[in-house]
Amino acid sequence: MQSAEVDEFIYHECLIHPALLCHPNPQNVFIMGGGEGSAAREALKHKSIEKVVMCDIDQEVVDFCRRHLTVNQEAFSNKKLDLVINDAKAEIEKRNEKFDVIVGDLADPVEGGPCYQLYTKSFYEQILKPKLNDNGIFVTQAGPAGVFTHKEVFSSIYNTIKQVFKYVVAYSAHVPSFADTWGWVMASDQPFCFNAEEIDRRVDERIDGELLLLNGAAFLSSATLNKAVSQSLMNETHVYTEDNARFLHGHGVANKN
Repeated sequence: MQSAEVDEFIYHECLIHPALLCHPNPQNVFIMGGGEGSAAREALKHKSIEKVVMCDIDQEVVDFCRRHLTVNQEAFSNKKLDLVINDAKAEIEKRNEKFDVIVGDLADPVEGGPCYQLYTKSFYEQILKPKLNDNGIFVTQAGPAGVFTHKEVFSSIYNTIKQVFKYVVAYSAHVPSFADTWGWVMASDQPFCFNAEEIDRRVDERIDGELLLLNGAAFLSSATLNKAVSQSLMNETHVYTEDNARFLHGHGVANKN
């Protein structure tokens, strides 16, 4: 299951709005992946945004979604969207510009999968972070975050990012079509402002249209993880490197012995 029209707003609001609302004045965003166009749609709701680069490797997915996902047709035809079909690592590496927010809207890091390299410490440190502006924010989807599933990749993604950025926040929300709680990790070298009233004020001032899920209180709640998950995140030692994968249970890949 990649996306369901009935509840994709949960995943995409959580992926995009916390980082953009925590940034003082986000103007340009780079989305790694995001082929269905929903992440770009949410980013383009912010009035301050001047440019959204969406880089997906799969032309077929992009063409299919452009044709059939009517909810995203406006985003796909928006002049502020720069749609690139390429490997996100290669694309971000070759670009000269820097970004206020970089978003990872990618498949989970399964060794041998197309996205694994985009979750490693060396990628974050050497390629991604140098492409962020001084007060830039990185946010990524981070896999299942349920009581029984958060050790698959969520805790490792969190711990890997913690090696590279000073301030790291993990948060989660239930996505019914994924049949689980889902996780995201947001990171910066500047501290985040976490105040429900301030977030609500920024939503009112900065966003065109309505959010269906997020307000200040909802985001603060999502960043309050239960005891089992928060302890696992605190105690995690595994870091994604080029030769140190953690396999994802139940995703058609065998356990690594």
